[in-house]
Amino acid sequence: MIVRKVGVIGAGTMGQGIAEMLAFHGLDVYIYEHLEDRQSHALAMIEQSLDKQIEKWAITRSEKKLVTSRLHIAESLSSMHDCELVIETITEDLDSKKAVFEELDRICGPDVILASNTSTLSLTELASVTAYPERVIGMHFVYPVMKTDLVEIVRGLKTSDDTFSRTKHFVEVIIQKKGVMVFESPGFVTTRLICLFINEALHVLEEGVASAEDIDSAMRIGYSFQNGPFEMADRFGLDSILAALERMFREYGELKYRPSIVLKKMVRAGQLGAKSGVGFFHYDKDGNRI
Repeated sequence: MIVRKVGVIGAGTMGQGIAEMLAFHGLDVYIYEHLEDRQSHALAMIEQSLDKQIEKWAITRSEKKLVTSRLHIAESLSSMHDCELVIETITEDLDSKKAVFEELDRICGPDVILASNTSTLSLTELASVTAYPERVIGMHFVYPVMKTDLVEIVRGLKTSDDTFSRTKHFVEVIIQKKGVMVFESPGFVTTRLICLFINEALHVLEEGVASAEDIDSAMRIGYSFQNGPFEMADRFGLDSILAALERMFREYGELKYRPSIVLKKMVRAGQLGAKSGVGFFHYDKDGNRI
């Protein structure tokens, strides 16, 4: 599978991470975001990320220049017509995603793979609005995209073997990450397990068993987690965790997926984690924990 140009729909945190990673691997990336101010913000955040890597001696200024030269702002979805692969990473709203896939299906040739970074929604339902449902697949990247060498490759009901094999080749050979095949199921593997982990940590906090800081320390030090459950939640976004739990609760109907009341209260208060500056912990404007 030869891929030179990749489209990324959505310029939020995940869209930025995916675009940066793709450009780092030598691909021309076309970023589309319907809100113009978020387009420029996305490029600024990617540049900031690259600057941090320069400070840590992870990359050189020449490498940064190469990466940024491969990032292009797409004025409309029609700019995706000559991409070999398009990755949708907008907000987890089924109707919005279906509208994007319906339009992409008209714009892109039948051999172009249409992928979604959704963590909870049905790939089969997304594919149902397209004329070529066999080329629709899930590519669920894990945050932070640059540092996490895993992609869940999710097969919908009609995803073809050819689409799967081409996607797996792209993941493992071109962007050099481990691809794990997952059959469609709400939450897949990573979201389903990590959200339950975070939700149970919230119940432990509610019960007054330990503080958020101590619960994080216990899991980080005792079980070699890179981040504890509350710092994970802050990084993912508490609103994203809540949305995933609510969807899985509706789909599975099991009480273990019912979101903690603490989580609901914090989202209602606008305490969403690193992106809002406060969640279980406090963060500066660059997202660094204070």
